[in-house]
Amino acid sequence: MTLWHIVLLASIACVAIKLAGYAIPASWLENPATARTADLLTVALLAALIAVQTLGTGQQLVVDARVPALAVAGLLYWLRAPFLVVVIAAAAVAAVLRLWTGMA
Repeated sequence: MTLWHIVLLASIACVAIKLAGYAIPASWLENPATARTADLLTVALLAALIAVQTLGTGQQLVVDARVPALAVAGLLYWLRAPFLVVVIAAAAVAAVLRLWTGMA
């Protein structure tokens, strides 16, 4: 099985799952517990993605300039700074730390 076969099978599976979503009765989706679970699951998946992309390189954990940049971004979000300010500040922190420590 080649990579293209896997991509095509995954694409077909995604379309099938999306189409199966239309078969779910609306009463199930209007249930408060279902809505709350969906909201929390979205946040948990996003947090896991951020953690993996920040701390992971291949099969190992790495602490580099991304960690303080993420901390600055989290602090600025907590202070309710605009998104553009958060992105620029986090990028600046990472750039300065990489320049200062000689990281690539």
